[in-house]
Amino acid sequence: MQESQFFTWEALRAIGGASLATFFLVQFSKKLLDRFLNVPTDILAVFIAFVVLVIAQINGSNWTDWRLYALNFLNSFLVAAAAAQIQQKAVKPPQPKQKGETT
Repeated sequence: MQESQFFTWEALRAIGGASLATFFLVQFSKKLLDRFLNVPTDILAVFIAFVVLVIAQINGSNWTDWRLYALNFLNSFLVAAAAAQIQQKAVKPPQPKQKGETT
């Protein structure tokens, strides 16, 4: 692994890297796509996650194997949910507890 790269193929194959890439791609493309398509953000995130996962998995795998696409389709929902959580934390970061405050 090279230290000069932020994303690697190995990182994009994992949920953390794929979620972060999905988060960034959704954030930067949502307004542009809203001009042409009226697609809910959740659906857009699942689609982008699927594309990210497939591209990461095709690198070094058999691209003709249908199981690659089926598994990545299911995983794209998990990645999109994790990307949504990243977005929630970015919009409303956790606040430190005040003295005497309970959960």
